[in-house]
Amino acid sequence: MIKYREILRLHAQDLSNRGIASSCGCSKNTVGFVLKRAGEMGIHWPLEKDMNDSELQGILFPEKNKSDTRRQPDVSYIHKEMAKSGVTLSLLWHEYTEECRNQREIPYSYRQFCRFYNSYATTSKATLRIKRKPGEIMEVDWAGQTASLKDNLTGEDIPAYVFVAALPCSQYAYVEAFLSMNTESWITAHLHAFQFYGGVARMIVPDNLKTGVDKPSSADPVINRTYHEMAEHYHTVVMPARVRHPKDKPNVEGAVGIISTWIIASLRNQQFFSLRELNEAIKEKLTEYNQKDFQKKSGSRHTAFLEEEKFALLPLPASMYELANWKKATVQYDYHISIDKMYYSVPYEYIKHLVDVRVTRTIIEVFFKSFRIASHMRLHGKEGQLSTFPEHMPAHHKQYVDFNRDYFLKWAEAVGLHTLTMMKGILASYKVEKQALKSCLSLTKLADQYSAARVESACKRALEYSPRPNVNSLKTILKTGQDKLQLDTSNPAIKNENQGNTHGFTRGAAYYGRKEK
Repeated sequence: MIKYREILRLHAQDLSNRGIASSCGCSKNTVGFVLKRAGEMGIHWPLEKDMNDSELQGILFPEKNKSDTRRQPDVSYIHKEMAKSGVTLSLLWHEYTEECRNQREIPYSYRQFCRFYNSYATTSKATLRIKRKPGEIMEVDWAGQTASLKDNLTGEDIPAYVFVAALPCSQYAYVEAFLSMNTESWITAHLHAFQFYGGVARMIVPDNLKTGVDKPSSADPVINRTYHEMAEHYHTVVMPARVRHPKDKPNVEGAVGIISTWIIASLRNQQFFSLRELNEAIKEKLTEYNQKDFQKKSGSRHTAFLEEEKFALLPLPASMYELANWKKATVQYDYHISIDKMYYSVPYEYIKHLVDVRVTRTIIEVFFKSFRIASHMRLHGKEGQLSTFPEHMPAHHKQYVDFNRDYFLKWAEAVGLHTLTMMKGILASYKVEKQALKSCLSLTKLADQYSAARVESACKRALEYSPRPNVNSLKTILKTGQDKLQLDTSNPAIKNENQGNTHGFTRGAAYYGRKEK
């Protein structure tokens, strides 16, 4: 707009028309025309009442205001619509022109339409939605400057790495310190940022750091598997910035510089002995930073986030993502894999195959070509523990799993009373039950070799010899056929010999082929 007030003021100071035109940025003819019209209207400097340039234009050139009959766009409505996904200024201008034609009104051009909205958004609202939509992007990065902790024993300084996240639309920031920049710290920082914002942006823009991107590429970057899994859990997308292109995430880059001054540098004279103390101090400074008023706009980052961006964030899932690490392992011949010196079974069909293992705090999951083939509760404590599922075992191995104490007692009861007594005696004769089960298994195999009836008879004969016989004596009885012999109790000599023998079965001279003297 022409500076009518300045033209009148400079003319009152006897400045030439050429000088006035140079100072006000307009032509000499325009200055002459304005001064001529002011003389005709009787308007001189100083003005009788304070008027701005628009009011002076209405008095000096009323025809200009009457000629502009075009319909003013509803900038408040435009600002609300721009928050919606997929809505652009071009689409809104097209709808605006269609509505003007239907009501036989003259619309503004697209350039003027954008100027109206830009002026409204920059002066009346904290956010400008021409470049960034609310809830669309969250930019993340590590700050170049580090904070420090104090070792309470040695007094040495321990570096603390500062994570920064920013929402470009409202400039709302989140800051947290960690002792490492590893994958666990990187994922944990994202989870805490989501909780802080109370929602999730539709896109995450990180740098090409190794904890986030395995292979940077402008066309098809390879995202770290844990990072990608976390993004899937929160229904968001990771879109890394291009290599050596910090302008792809300018908001977080700017926030890093500001936060380095407002938070990290402001805490330089304080000593912290734990990460919790440092993060509490950072939280106080962060609240002050987010609630600090804008210099050229009304409101603050906090108010802009609550009023114009929080509603656009995706809701948080019902459960928080559980941090998981991915490892590779080869299935050994015993159909187990080793994770942190603990052993977990895998179906035996995958022996010598390379599998992917997802390790969380509580669960071990095994995948083969993205298909889950096994899942175990994670073992803790003494090294070398095993977690084995019978369904992972071959058929000829699986049968040994079912051979327990109850199985053998049930089998012996079905064979006979003497076999049951024999089985109980074997189980009671060993300190370790696993050793006893081997002897019990040998006893069942004798029934397969000879017969259940002969085993019952042999057990009866063995119990007559000793109250706690073993399997070897039972094998001898069956091999020599003693189970088929019946004791001749009609012979008085044998009867008296047996009655006088208090030590059980004793071999006499007849056993060695000699005659009694």
